Amino acid sequence: MTAESNATLRQREDRARGSGARDAAPPRPAWATRTALYWPGLHLEVHGDLGAVEREWKAFEAQADCTVFQAFDWAAKWHQHIGSHNGTTPAIVLGRGADGKLAFILQLAIVTRPLGRRLTWLGSELCDYNAPLLARDFSQRFAGETFAALWHDILALLRSDRRLRFELIDLQKMPEQVGAQRNPFLDLPVLAHPSGAYVATLGSDWDEFYAAKRSSSTRKRERRQFKHLAEHGEIRFVDVEERDDIARTLDTLLDQKSRAFARMGVRNMFARPGYREFYLDVATDLNVRALTHISRLDVGAIPAAANLGLRFRNSYYLVLSSYHDGEIARFGPGRAHLHELLRRAIERGFERFDFTVGDEPYKLDWSDTELRLHDYLAGASLRGWLVVTLMLAYRRTKRFIKQTPVLWSLYSRLRPLIAAIRR
Repeated sequence: MTAESNATLRQREDRARGSGARDAAPPRPAWATRTALYWPGLHLEVHGDLGAVEREWKAFEAQADCTVFQAFDWAAKWHQHIGSHNGTTPAIVLGRGADGKLAFILQLAIVTRPLGRRLTWLGSELCDYNAPLLARDFSQRFAGETFAALWHDILALLRSDRRLRFELIDLQKMPEQVGAQRNPFLDLPVLAHPSGAYVATLGSDWDEFYAAKRSSSTRKRERRQFKHLAEHGEIRFVDVEERDDIARTLDTLLDQKSRAFARMGVRNMFARPGYREFYLDVATDLNVRALTHISRLDVGAIPAAANLGLRFRNSYYLVLSSYHDGEIARFGPGRAHLHELLRRAIERGFERFDFTVGDEPYKLDWSDTELRLHDYLAGASLRGWLVVTLMLAYRRTKRFIKQTPVLWSLYSRLRPLIAAIRR
């Protein structure tokens, strides 16, 4: 941060307090930077140590507006298995009111990529929704204030620490709402993310919900397929609870998913360092198990389908799902498994079934809500702006293809051929 920027911040701070007197700063946590802002009574801290903010983060997430992907345990497990091994530096920004209470948490990070260091969300690629954690009264307390001005000062604070230098900003998959509040990041010049996300409002009765979503002819066909599936063995839905069984089921899920990626010509993300370990840890760690749900559909001795879901407040999030690609695949084991997941979510009192990010047609069959997601790209240096120009062109083209059915269908057919040629 330049001397001029420091002076500007001090002037804003003094104006907000109405005098030249400086508040006595509380003791700094280890690896933290602190400053004051011109927003009335608001102070910022940035932390590079997740352990230093764990207790306060967990207490805040219990009552803040956020999604399951802003849970501390999800972020900490990601950093343990992936971020700490690829050079990611956490930059957790805490905004406090004059009373010391948290107004928001931004779980940011600096990542190194071939084209430069980026400011992004911590664990962004494995979070379907990236957003701040907001105090329930955030919008009321700061009504009339412009988040873009606050964001300018957050960036100045980050730049004041050499460990947090970056050349561009890449914030992806940001929803329009955070809980009941408008996402303040929409004050920035965002662009539409290439994919959407889909949510089903469940109601209180599975039979009514199913009948409302599927025509009588479709229900008849699905009953016939289920009958054929049962000819291959007893069909059992299993809520997987024991650690060893969770590990086996997760291995099955990831193997089935990996084969599906290969058929589609999509890069297998589970081959990347730390990814399998991350999912196994979040699924088996007793401290995280309240968030996670592993289930399996067995047909005789065959693990016909499996899923990893997340449970948070009134929502069930479908994160990973797979099905057996052998002979029984033509009888819809994945569909039968999804039906049972939806039915049990209704029975257990969930109000929303969140299919998360992706434009797969089956999600549209069940959902009544589309969540529009947004990205924010900006340069922080000349080189950064040059990279951003290329990234913007690529992402706009990608979105155009995905939103044009003919082009997307053609691309989906060509993708496996391109992947085979590369192999």
